[in-house]
Amino acid sequence: QQKNPAYEDPPTPKPRRLAHAFAPLPKRKMSTARIALVHFARGVAARRATNLLNRAPSSLSTFSCRSFSTEEAPLVPGIGKGKTSTGLVGIPVDHEAVPKMIVKYQAILDKIAASDMPEDAQYRIDVEKICRYRIKAAQENLDDPEKVEELCNCGQVEELVIQADNEMECLDMYLENRVWELTKDVDIEYNPDPEDDHGDIDWTDSQKTSS
Repeated sequence: QQKNPAYEDPPTPKPRRLAHAFAPLPKRKMSTARIALVHFARGVAARRATNLLNRAPSSLSTFSCRSFSTEEAPLVPGIGKGKTSTGLVGIPVDHEAVPKMIVKYQAILDKIAASDMPEDAQYRIDVEKICRYRIKAAQENLDDPEKVEELCNCGQVEELVIQADNEMECLDMYLENRVWELTKDVDIEYNPDPEDDHGDIDWTDSQKTSS
């Protein structure tokens, strides 16, 4: 049996924007139940569209827009990212040396803090001052290794990283042997008399003994 073309179901519409909720019904005869179903579906879609439009300003206001520049500074030979050699045998260029300084010198401070070395030990005082100063210089100039080198005044940033590794080894030895217990305070004579700068040592007798 052939269906009456006048009562054929309309073809399935292709997905469109939310505006389809307000489009007129197709000019084809449909059953009363189908017409009611279409009206109901379009009513739901219309209410959802209205709710989305009403909520859009408040929801969008919760997001902060931030622009990022994709332009990179040009490389300058020998400076920053343009540095290709340290000029030192066995020490390659390390473009991550400044962040490494922060990590390594902070590790030294953490190890000292966790140890039982007295706070008034001169070695601890000196090392903590150096570490804090270099950490501060690195944190304030993450993208300027030349400035870090200028402030620290103790070699290139690659050398400053090596110095941190060496200091850690020295600290391990210092803690293992408890060297602070082996040191003694001495009296320091300021502005000594030039005519009596040997203290209580008779250098003449010592020279005779050695000869």
